[in-house]
Amino acid sequence: MKSTKALDLDAVKAFVFIADLQSFTRAAQTLATTQSALSLKLRRLEEQLGRRLLERTPRQVRLSAEGSLFLAAARELVGAHERAVSSFHVERRRLTVGISQLIVGSELPALLRHMNEHDAHLLLELRVGGSRELLQAYEEGALDAILVMQPESRRQEGEVIYAEQFAWIAAPHWRPRPGDPLPLSTQGESCSIRAAAVRALDQVGIAWTEVFIGKGAAVLGAAAAAGLAIAVLARRAAPAGTVDIGPALSLPELPRQDVVLYTGLNDPRSRQALQTLADSFKQLAIANVSPSKLEPASLRRPEGSPVGEKVPAGG
Repeated sequence: MKSTKALDLDAVKAFVFIADLQSFTRAAQTLATTQSALSLKLRRLEEQLGRRLLERTPRQVRLSAEGSLFLAAARELVGAHERAVSSFHVERRRLTVGISQLIVGSELPALLRHMNEHDAHLLLELRVGGSRELLQAYEEGALDAILVMQPESRRQEGEVIYAEQFAWIAAPHWRPRPGDPLPLSTQGESCSIRAAAVRALDQVGIAWTEVFIGKGAAVLGAAAAAGLAIAVLARRAAPAGTVDIGPALSLPELPRQDVVLYTGLNDPRSRQALQTLADSFKQLAIANVSPSKLEPASLRRPEGSPVGEKVPAGG
């Protein structure tokens, strides 16, 4: 190291958030600061350590080899600081939260880590399920808060956090069979996202059929990754190694869906924890963390080439 001077905790925290979110933009928004301020903090931290912690390109931010070595210690330092600050507030707070299974993806471990770093004494009980199921549980008092897709009947209730973008997700090697209807992986007829997807296909005359029905992004994504079907998924929740095949097949763009926070809690500690959770989901959605959007050239359809013949709605 170039100096034995104590490290700037804010700079170390900034480094941890940038590394976890892989973006200066998302880290700045989550920490309620600016990209320039974060860049300055990181530059000073790197100068003090005499090490380059991050590799930056116009499209990507990733850890350097030395940054990877420093990350675990940095995370431990930030966590120790947070625990020290909250050492006089050791009472445990139980918070029961429901989250729509369609917006939970592979980033969940990072989200939970941020929640723990925010409040190490928070006992978080997390339930993942369908939006309707969670809304009913919330109304019955079984959940303190829910983060769900906005029900059409409740446009004036809840706090809109962000709009989730859905896409047609498939394995890179997947190929349509000439004359066959588009095979879909959905959550079944009760799902509003499925309804929006098949409505969009019907409007442009693209044949479709359900070949796989499951619950949750992980299950639907597994069917897509296996090459069984095209899954209707949030871009952010799609499995690694899959692609958005919509542009290649000239499929209609899917509408964005509002994600809404419902809660009756007003105490500062609970509200701050929920805001941390909601902000994390929002920043991931804004950045559109997702599988590679590179369109396989071999999948591009000639102009006017149909995917399949029209089949009756309902598959």
